[in-house]
Amino acid sequence: MLTTVWIIQIISAVLLIVLVLLHSPKGDGLGAIGGAANLFSSQKSAEKGLNHVTYVLSAIFLVCSFITGYHLFH
Repeated sequence: MLTTVWIIQIISAVLLIVLVLLHSPKGDGLGAIGGAANLFSSQKSAEKGLNHVTYVLSAIFLVCSFITGYHLFH
């Protein structure tokens, strides 16, 4: 069973890395100086769905981490 939890944890970790890299940056950065901050704005529904998937995967990763830690130290 612990091997299954490890596999789920590794898969969720890799997917979390990919999802975090897919997120659009929240800050305006240097684009705010020239007024080009809204030039490349993304759709709100896509960002909302991406946030939801990221929250669910992070919860799965945390639960797997707690299960692994409990089995290793108990």
